[in-house]
Amino acid sequence: MNGQWNKLNASLIAVACLLTLPLCASAQLPSPAYGWNLGNTMEPPCGVGCWGPPPTQALINAVANAGFNTIRIPCAWDSHANQSTYQIDPTYMAQVKQVVDWCVADNLYVIINDHWDDGWLENNIGTSVDPTINAKMNSYWSQIATTFAGYNNHLLFAGANEPNASTAAQVSTLTAYYNTFISAVRNTGGNNTSRWLVVQGPSTDIDTTYNLMNTLPTDPTPGRLMVEVHYYTPWNFCGLTSDQSWGNMFYFWGQAYHSTSDPSRNATWGEEAYLDAEFQKMTDKFVSQGIPVMIGEFGAMKRTSLSEPELDLHLASRTYFHKYVADSARRHGISPFYWDTPGGGQLFDWNTGAVSDPDNLAALTGGPALPPPGSGPPPVPLPWMTQDIGTVGLSGTAGFTNNVFTLVGAGGDIQGTADAFRYVYVTATGDCTIIARVVSVQNINSWSKAGVMIRASLDPGAANAFAAVTPGNGVT
Repeated sequence: MNGQWNKLNASLIAVACLLTLPLCASAQLPSPAYGWNLGNTMEPPCGVGCWGPPPTQALINAVANAGFNTIRIPCAWDSHANQSTYQIDPTYMAQVKQVVDWCVADNLYVIINDHWDDGWLENNIGTSVDPTINAKMNSYWSQIATTFAGYNNHLLFAGANEPNASTAAQVSTLTAYYNTFISAVRNTGGNNTSRWLVVQGPSTDIDTTYNLMNTLPTDPTPGRLMVEVHYYTPWNFCGLTSDQSWGNMFYFWGQAYHSTSDPSRNATWGEEAYLDAEFQKMTDKFVSQGIPVMIGEFGAMKRTSLSEPELDLHLASRTYFHKYVADSARRHGISPFYWDTPGGGQLFDWNTGAVSDPDNLAALTGGPALPPPGSGPPPVPLPWMTQDIGTVGLSGTAGFTNNVFTLVGAGGDIQGTADAFRYVYVTATGDCTIIARVVSVQNINSWSKAGVMIRASLDPGAANAFAAVTPGNGVT
């Protein structure tokens, strides 16, 4: 119900419990998907680790333990291949395989791609097929697919990264390269005949993809292609480092996170409604037709040069942006992948796996965003997580103080085929017990409700068992 305030005393055992159902072997990605990028690590043309520390098993373990269930590994095959024979350096292949094996050992889904890689592919999408590029596509992906032929469907291949195509003729050329990529993989046999393959929309831009990607490449295996786009919008907030003639930097994103002391740096476009409308385009064009979509990259820079109190507001706004992107993507049936790299301002220490940004980590793995400074109770503590379920109209919040959870939620109801409410939960497998005391429920409606729930998944239509307290109709 809109404006509903629910307070739950969690001092006994729990508020809610989420049971994750096993996925069938053919599922393209986990649901819900919590994706993370091993950025600037395996894809430098100058070699693994030349843009920062090389990957470690401790890092991969930390990513899995933090709640991510899928890792995207950007790779650079052309930079590590003989340019006469197109043979991939076996040392590099072994390095990639080692990282994949670490991920598999942690039960993670894995996506390997061909990233920027000196632009051999993505900066050369012309109006006709280049025989050299096409030969490389065939050779590289035949070798990659052969190396990984025995791996199950937890491993996916992505044909490119951000292919620079902006016209129908360029998209036609790009599709021809994708056809070569798909044929190369399928022809190696084994599990590659049914492996999920990812094709990138032109420039991985949502609007360009929506307007120009009107047919998918040819695949002899039906129902095993996924579309990838990226999301760094508005760039003024996500990556702009100096004011430009076309626009200035934004420090604060989200209607509740605008600054009153520095209003010139508030986002003036590209906020919640715009983001939802963009993701809806992908839902309408692909997801509703049974074609999965992933946001292979998203993220906003941390502007550490700001002074207080603007810095605190910016940092809180940044967690809110990340949470809103990830949550909205999942609500639209899209799998989101956060772009992370070694260095200051990111989630983990690349050497040890130690968490360096717990606030963003929580926001990206189903937990809360930081509230605007001074606006409310502290966020829910890990391992608790919180998010809106279904289409709620107005984003909810949750906080925790003195052993009491406070939920602010909106939504039509919890009934029928699509629920809409604010959820605070922990994951569990097998039997579990839930005990909580409802302290109060604001009487917005006689059927406003708060209580304890066991839920099969975070999908709005998931099966659930729910005991609720209402202000006008007792316990239901």
